[in-house]
Amino acid sequence: MSASRLRRVAVLVLEGAKPLDVGIPAQVFTTRASMPYEVRLCGAAPGLVSGGDGLSYHVAHGLEALAWADLVFIPGYRFPDREDPPPAVVEALVAAHGRGTRLAAISTGAFALAATGLLDGRRATTHWHYTRALAAKHPLVRVDENVLFVDEGRVLTSAGAASGIDLCLHILRGDLGVAASNHAARRLVAAPYRSGGQAQYVPRSVPEPLGERFAATREWALHRLDEPLTLDLLASQAAVSPRTFSRRFVEETGYTPMQWVMRARIDMARELLERSERSVEQIATDVGLGTGANLRMHFQRILGTTPSEYRRTFTRGE
Repeated sequence: MSASRLRRVAVLVLEGAKPLDVGIPAQVFTTRASMPYEVRLCGAAPGLVSGGDGLSYHVAHGLEALAWADLVFIPGYRFPDREDPPPAVVEALVAAHGRGTRLAAISTGAFALAATGLLDGRRATTHWHYTRALAAKHPLVRVDENVLFVDEGRVLTSAGAASGIDLCLHILRGDLGVAASNHAARRLVAAPYRSGGQAQYVPRSVPEPLGERFAATREWALHRLDEPLTLDLLASQAAVSPRTFSRRFVEETGYTPMQWVMRARIDMARELLERSERSVEQIATDVGLGTGANLRMHFQRILGTTPSEYRRTFTRGE
């Protein structure tokens, strides 16, 4: 996807909107020279919108912003299980989707998206406190409470507020590539990789754990991906037995230590494919996979594509 085309992002602020949920997409996609996005906050109508947690929002745009946007975020809001958004909001979301616009719900914003019927028969998630309520209110939605976000193509949902960052970075990776997403994560002081829904090019690698017990070990390993990394070596660095390290690592990340290392290597390869002219053979050596054939095999297995095709997708200056 071309990095030069300006993308239009609308953040739909509903009554009772949660401050973090509104602020996350506005911050991640904020208009700046390095980001090809224009962001507009909108509501059911221009003017003051009463938010949750004692805050209100003054939005400059009404629902016409949904017709303008390429990507619409629906932040979470209070009491989503009590009633649906106004019919005009639901209709505008359905119309936007019909024009090819992506719709992304953060936290309880999934209820507004579900009210459109666009989640019927699809996987979706929301804040853990509301997963049962979403399933009860919209029984045709396949609610998955065990993920941070779900990408179903042009409809996306995320769990609680912090996972909205993961969803935004996932979208950014798909639009502009790993390098741009990593840059945004550093700017936000956020984890660049946390596992979420499975979709083409979704980097489930290097997930941020629920705890920080092995953060230093992961950081140590990320700087040595070109070297042999074994379970015993990682466990020694963490100062625990290999058995304890494996068990706790899986609990924290959802991956075995060596699965994590492989995905970290694939992500490093992706960034090199995006940002350098190095050959596949050279990159294989850089990331500790030895040969181009080995890199191609694991790249295909994890991402469902080849290094060459991936590079063509994110050609610089495209």
